[in-house]
Amino acid sequence: MQFTVQHIAEALGAECQGDGGLTILRAAEPGDAGPTDLAMAMSPNYAEALSGGEARAAVLWEGADWRAMGLRAAIFVTRPRMAMAGITSMLDRGQGAEPGIHPSAVIDPTAEIGANVSIGPLTVVGARARIGEGSEIGAHCTIGIDATLGKRALLREMVSIGARAQIGDRFIAQPGARIGGDGFSYVTPEVSGAENARKTMGDQGEAKAQSWLRIHSLGAVEIGDDVEVGSNCTVDNGTIRNTRIGDGSKLDNLVHVGHNTRVGRDCLLCGQTGVSGSVEIGNNVVLGGQTGVADNIFIGDGVIAGGGTKILSNVPAGRVILGYPAVKMDTHTNIYKSQRRLPRLARDVEALKKAVFKQSSSD
Repeated sequence: MQFTVQHIAEALGAECQGDGGLTILRAAEPGDAGPTDLAMAMSPNYAEALSGGEARAAVLWEGADWRAMGLRAAIFVTRPRMAMAGITSMLDRGQGAEPGIHPSAVIDPTAEIGANVSIGPLTVVGARARIGEGSEIGAHCTIGIDATLGKRALLREMVSIGARAQIGDRFIAQPGARIGGDGFSYVTPEVSGAENARKTMGDQGEAKAQSWLRIHSLGAVEIGDDVEVGSNCTVDNGTIRNTRIGDGSKLDNLVHVGHNTRVGRDCLLCGQTGVSGSVEIGNNVVLGGQTGVADNIFIGDGVIAGGGTKILSNVPAGRVILGYPAVKMDTHTNIYKSQRRLPRLARDVEALKKAVFKQSSSD
């Protein structure tokens, strides 16, 4: 796969100066770039590093003096991360799979496989499953009975899609993702100590030992178009209704979405976020890494939670939150500043106590 500088600039809708016919084979950091690489130097902070490489062409910030940097061509961008999205999409070499079914794959005769689908070694496709055209299914994947994958799905190695899952077009699942495991839902014959603790917020007293009975998951998982899930991400089946992930949402590595939860459109759930069961998450919500969400609450549209936030109650639309328990981010920042002052405050109080006692003893 190769492009010219001019071709890349036109695809980005960006300005190109110099020799637009230079061939580009890959992108590289400025100090590592060779003659056929496109150096990614989109801010002045990277200019000095260009001298450490052999780049002839680079992506630069507006107004940069590309000739003074010893370059033969330059592409100028105003929004670097948007440019990164376009460039990496063009230069992504993918996994190298070709259409066709590997001889070791096990495909049920009733499964429907679309045109130009690639199915890798030791993959299993269950009865009545459907895989949309142009999809790429990696090695050791499992697609359950009656599951549906839309067009141009990409399942990396060892992804499992549970029975009856309904997934839209252009779905991407990174290695080890698990879609459609049963929900974590159990009950005891009589009210348990955990239920009492939740209700009273106090000690349970003398509790009766009981065994947990499984509540089965009769629902499945519904996933919209253009959704991506990271490595070892898990999405549980619903108990009665389906668990849902809306169009355009992205789930990072090690994210867990519990049973019955509904995630809206264009949400970002960052690494190690855990969402309990029966949570309603609106559209365009961002949950930073290691965010935890309690069950049976709602999070409104446009909410942003900083990393490590623990959300224990409903969050109105548009709020920016942080901390444990979650509060407004500016409130948490003030609390944190106050906490840092506590040791000094304690020393001051101790000094005042000594001064008062000394004054009292001298009277």
